[in-house]
Amino acid sequence: MANHPVEKKVKASAAAAYVASAGLLGSLAAVQDNVRLLSWMPDSVAPFVLALVPTAITAVSGWLAKHSPRDDAADAEA
Repeated sequence: MANHPVEKKVKASAAAAYVASAGLLGSLAAVQDNVRLLSWMPDSVAPFVLALVPTAITAVSGWLAKHSPRDDAADAEA
């Protein structure tokens, strides 16, 4: 298996998943009567930590997905 860097589309999708998940979890925590998402974690940190789960899933899925064939000569020039 060739050792290529992580593609920009994988990085962008992981970043978007993190921002969207953190925003969704933060808004859900704000509208609930009980804002404790995880009892052992501070309220202000929980949405950001929980957002790491879908971010990791997105990054791994993007990394493992089959990509279009690459021209090794073009990769060497870049």
